[in-house]
Amino acid sequence: MLRLKSFQKNLLVSIGGIFLLFAICFSAYQYEREKEYKIDILHSRLQMYNYEMMQTLGEDSVVKDAPFKQYIVRHNMEGLRVSIISKDGRVLQDSHDNKVDSLGNHLKRTEIQQALHNGNGYDIKRLSESTHETYFYSATRFGNIIVRAAVPYSVELTRSLQADNSFLYYAFILTVLLGLALFWSTRRISRHIEYLQEFAFKAENGEELDHELERRLPDDELGAISHTIIQLYWKLRHSEEEKIRIKRQLTQNAAHELKTPAASIHGYLESILENPDLPADKKQHFLERCYAQSERMSKLLSDMSALTKLDKAPAYTHAEQKSCNIDVVPIIHNVMEDVHLQLREGGIAIKYDIPSEIIVTSPLGEAEGSSVIYSIFRNLVDNALSYAIGATTISITYRNREFIFSDNGIGVAPEHLSRLFERFYRVDKGRSRKLGGTGLGLAIVKNAVVAHGGEATAEHTPGGGLTIRFRLNK
Repeated sequence: MLRLKSFQKNLLVSIGGIFLLFAICFSAYQYEREKEYKIDILHSRLQMYNYEMMQTLGEDSVVKDAPFKQYIVRHNMEGLRVSIISKDGRVLQDSHDNKVDSLGNHLKRTEIQQALHNGNGYDIKRLSESTHETYFYSATRFGNIIVRAAVPYSVELTRSLQADNSFLYYAFILTVLLGLALFWSTRRISRHIEYLQEFAFKAENGEELDHELERRLPDDELGAISHTIIQLYWKLRHSEEEKIRIKRQLTQNAAHELKTPAASIHGYLESILENPDLPADKKQHFLERCYAQSERMSKLLSDMSALTKLDKAPAYTHAEQKSCNIDVVPIIHNVMEDVHLQLREGGIAIKYDIPSEIIVTSPLGEAEGSSVIYSIFRNLVDNALSYAIGATTISITYRNREFIFSDNGIGVAPEHLSRLFERFYRVDKGRSRKLGGTGLGLAIVKNAVVAHGGEATAEHTPGGGLTIRFRLNK
């Protein structure tokens, strides 16, 4: 026996129930319409008889015995009974009973009342008090008299007035066919939802996933929604795996980066402790080296803290409650004032091509947003001071809502451009460590830009050097 899934069963019962109710109501309505149609045909035939009698005899002759009976004999129909009734209900002539005075008043009869109000009327299956037979009555009013024709309810008449049941068989067959089509459709939908449910179950339980379920999904709106959900899952999973990889790499790199200064400090202090008679100038040199290495560790920990904070920063959105507008120009000038001595010692000039005001929206709030934007430009300048060998100029340009930070130093090889924003990535590892770099400066720049809804890219400066392009709002 075929077992229906709960979703398919609910869908089939709800849609099938509505369709079945509609089919029943339509069949009942059509059945009644069919009966009314056949009754109208019989009523019309009897009405024609009434009209022909009045046209032939006229109102004066139809109430007289001889003309009335002669007409009935000449136009005899099997079982037909004709009565002439006055508008006050008295029977004036009757083809089945000569004693019309004994027939009683017919004013209250249904067909008579309808004829008086509407010109004609009928009554279905009423028992005659005089003949004790059941008749179908059809009455027509002509001035002050009413002509009424009646036929007895025989087996043949009863059968002819019944609705034709052939349309019921047709409706039943159509219902069955549509029911099968509905079953197939709901089964198909249920099967595809079952595929998606299976995928969700495996994903929830951490089971091995494959792309076979995706290939079995339909090529329609349901399939498109399912594909979107599955693609979002894969993207989320890959994103989580990438985050885990980056965190693992960050931990390994951080441990490696901290290991070198820690070992240096340990070595210098060990030399001082094990050699109490060490000359004062040598001891001073070792202490200075320990201080330099501790400064490097402090800078590394500070940069790692900044990256961690940026990783937890809320996604950029204008609807963020903390969002505020910040003018970037004063921040750029503050950075340049703080590094003025380093720039002068390096013989580097600053060129600006920026408007007097650049407003960006920060989702981090005013204080934290200003601090993060400051770190963008400070890290860019520090990176140029440390690695832009031979640079004489740093240019800061704002064009088409994009910041362009460039130098005219030696630049970097093309294979390094795509990896400059990676954490702990160095073009020249030995030289970078010698200069005290942490390898996190440009990573902080990228994360700070992303936190403001923008993106950062690196490219060669025409004529030599490195150019960093970024937007702080999409």
